[in-house]
Amino acid sequence: MSNIPQPIVIFPSGSLYVGDLHPDVTEAMLYEKFSSVGSLASLRVCRDSRTKQSLGYGYVNFSTTLEAETVLDTMNFDLLKGKPIRIMWSQRDPTLRKSGIGNLFIKNLDKNIDNKAMYDTFSAFGHILSCKVALDDDGCSKGYGFVHFETEDVANKAIEKVNGMLLNGKKVYVGKFIPRAEREKELGEKSRQFTNVYVKNFGQIMPDEKFHELFSQFGNVTSSLVARHPDGTSKGFGFVAYDDPKAADLAVSEMNGRDYDGRTLYVGRAQKKAERLNELRKRYELERIERFTKFQGVNLYVKNLDDIFTDEKLKAEFECFGEITSAKVMKENGRSRGFGFVCYTAPEEASKAIQEMNGKIVGSKPLYVAMAQRREARRAFLTTQYVARAHAARQQGGLQFTGGPSYLLSAVAQGPRLFGPAPTMRPAPRWSTLQALPRPPNGPHFGMPLLPTSPYRTSARPAPMRTHARPITGSSGPTARPNSKYTTRHGPEVSITDPRLNHAAPQEQKQIIGEQLFSIVEKLKPELAGKITGMLLEIDNSELLNMIKNHESLRAKVEEAIAVLEAHKASNKGVAVQD
Repeated sequence: MSNIPQPIVIFPSGSLYVGDLHPDVTEAMLYEKFSSVGSLASLRVCRDSRTKQSLGYGYVNFSTTLEAETVLDTMNFDLLKGKPIRIMWSQRDPTLRKSGIGNLFIKNLDKNIDNKAMYDTFSAFGHILSCKVALDDDGCSKGYGFVHFETEDVANKAIEKVNGMLLNGKKVYVGKFIPRAEREKELGEKSRQFTNVYVKNFGQIMPDEKFHELFSQFGNVTSSLVARHPDGTSKGFGFVAYDDPKAADLAVSEMNGRDYDGRTLYVGRAQKKAERLNELRKRYELERIERFTKFQGVNLYVKNLDDIFTDEKLKAEFECFGEITSAKVMKENGRSRGFGFVCYTAPEEASKAIQEMNGKIVGSKPLYVAMAQRREARRAFLTTQYVARAHAARQQGGLQFTGGPSYLLSAVAQGPRLFGPAPTMRPAPRWSTLQALPRPPNGPHFGMPLLPTSPYRTSARPAPMRTHARPITGSSGPTARPNSKYTTRHGPEVSITDPRLNHAAPQEQKQIIGEQLFSIVEKLKPELAGKITGMLLEIDNSELLNMIKNHESLRAKVEEAIAVLEAHKASNKGVAVQD
């Protein structure tokens, strides 16, 4: 018997986890599936807090453990909307899972072995807590999976019996699951003990004999290979295998960086593609963080730039505030993306530039100037700012925002409709302060003022306004497309000189601009296009037209709107409006 202390496995009475759900599976479908077995206490499909899309799993809670056991025994891997569901006991405490006790890793599986086949194979050894075959994006097996047994003894028995066996004609490996941290530590130790060496950058001319000769001076070479094109010319890289790790290490230390035929060789440990990409990704992220930290406090982000801006003009506009080390307008295919960066030598110079240039009209647009931030930091800032305002409003017994943007709810389906810049984005707030409105009798208690419904639908897949829509007609009268009664007629891109705007009332102008905005926002965030468009329409028409012309500026506003929506969900949804 193993000396490892066995965990105490306690499951909530009658609570089951249901995974591998089809994206379209709803709570109603789960109820129809499981209600025939017994009395359901509750159930839910877990969804993304922002998009409301299914995360592919949910929970079903029965009144008794016996009913849950019946479902687990009879319905596991049943098809639901054509996809086999995976059921196991709900274990909210991650201690057991993270401990690795009883958890096995299986690899070299035949592609035809699915969850059910693996479950049937391993259930003969004891009670299984969970069983899963890893799948790729196309739903095909990756050739490995995991089985988690209730006890370590049962897991050891499974290793003893199945490891090295043939399953569907393939010899499988079964061993204890090793957590990621331990695997990375082990990989780091292995990286110091290797025998395969990767060599590159030696050009198209490299005879096999010369390649072998170059590296055999460091130890016994078991094999060497120069990668070649079909015509026999070298691809510029190759591999050398030694029988002794010390020889491989010596070859790397002596040959890496050495000049060969006018080229600088790269010699290092041979890595698998996934390992190499992971290492490069980590290195890039580290360099990005270091670079950002180095220029923190002196690097400015400038957006809403006119098309006339070049690197030289950007520098000229900002150099009166101090010494500039770099000024760059970001471009795509040779065209300005509407934003750029200016870097000073001292923080006080950057701060002065923000005070003087933020909101200043250069060309035909007001500039937005602020300290450069990583996107994650910007979103976190907006979220924190919103939650702080909501908390302050609760303390005051109502909603009152001053000196910054206001956020409102019109109904459950609408969500936040207005948003604006952070307090530092412009010298003065664009919108007037909004007071909380009284709660209507017997009305919803949202904690935000109720406004007229936005002309944009905000369902799971929002559609454009119907203001300029017409029914699809045929010879026999009006007909309808599936799931849509109307089609939107989009006109050409609007501009500040558009005659439709010059002769339209203010509300009609908003509608014309709104249709154009929606068509753009829908491509960026289709599931939130209605909400975001309604929020954007609170901005001045002139700036909205500039945003339509400059999609990079619009994309930045959309990011801010998403941050506001996320912040609203993170805050207390029941903010009380005092009667």
